[in-house]
Amino acid sequence: MLGSAGLLVLALFLQSGGGASYRAVENGQQVLQLDKYNYTTYHPMDEIFTWMEQVVKANPGLVSSQVYGQTYEGNNITLLKIGLESSSRKKAIWMDCGIHAREWIAPAFCQWFVKEILRTYKTDERLNLMLKNVDIYVTPVLNVDGYRYSWVNESTRLWRKTRSASREADCTCYGTDLNRNFYANWGMVGISRNCCSEIYCGPAPLSEREAVAVTEFVQQRAEDILCFLTIHSYGQLILVPYGHPQISAPNYDELMRVGLAAAEAMKGVHGMVYTVGTSPDVLYPNSGSSRDWARLTGIPFSFTFELRDKGQHGFRLPEEQIGPTCEEAYVGARSIIGYVHDKAFNLTTTTATVPVTTPSAAAAATGALWSALLACSLATAALL
Repeated sequence: MLGSAGLLVLALFLQSGGGASYRAVENGQQVLQLDKYNYTTYHPMDEIFTWMEQVVKANPGLVSSQVYGQTYEGNNITLLKIGLESSSRKKAIWMDCGIHAREWIAPAFCQWFVKEILRTYKTDERLNLMLKNVDIYVTPVLNVDGYRYSWVNESTRLWRKTRSASREADCTCYGTDLNRNFYANWGMVGISRNCCSEIYCGPAPLSEREAVAVTEFVQQRAEDILCFLTIHSYGQLILVPYGHPQISAPNYDELMRVGLAAAEAMKGVHGMVYTVGTSPDVLYPNSGSSRDWARLTGIPFSFTFELRDKGQHGFRLPEEQIGPTCEEAYVGARSIIGYVHDKAFNLTTTTATVPVTTPSAAAAATGALWSALLACSLATAALL
């Protein structure tokens, strides 16, 4: 038992696996050992923040953290930067989790991803080389306010949006769907103007501080970022740009090949099938997504992972599925990251030979026109 002056102290150990272990020590303090941190359970926001702090302390020269924004409620938006020191300018990979509050498996995966990178980089020669050439930016929870709220009680568990107050005088509802708020075909398809809707796109593009934070951070480094990965649930999908049914990415065929190769690698882990395609083709049309914005801003590879399952449990994925889900997702992410790294640095790389359904010539022409117009308009995003 803790005395009245008892404190929570985290030991500076980070290795693989195990369950979270609290133990009393002689001075009356309680210690949480991170070598036994439980990566197969869901953690509230404060535990994730503390975990991030200790990962940095345990890995000097390899991991650092950066606060790159604040939420409506004043919480920090924080990322981990993972990379080995280099004398030359490095490229980068972006990954964010927890854009939708109720999708708890997404932050669980980001923690798992970091754990696996740190566990294996010394013995995995290819990973070691990648960390010398690229920095990996990982945001374990982007929608911090919403994620905190989803932990309040059972009635808030399925909260999706941010927690910003409505700017509409006659609306008492809170929040905006962050994945409808980015400057990419904003407000066009798959959205709602009803501020109480779960897919409310906001009163304007980039009305949400979280979307602004990502936009500003990424735009400052856009020429160096090779790949943008955003992790969601559920549906077992790998989505490529774009969410508008009349727009095709100029490198659609390559995006599909890379996505299909990742899905094939993921299937090899536990036999789970992940479907690859644009959102209109395999899910539903939507605009204002961070995935589409990243591709429009010039990042060549942009994907959304929709993790397990296909609806049996939905957003309440049981904890016993965290491990298997993260294992397959890690293999898929490594497949994509490996491909884009090898291409950027002119190394030999292969992807599975998979069939790709190419959009019609008319659709491709329409997509090229839309892409050109939207790319030109990105410069005005800060004014809206």
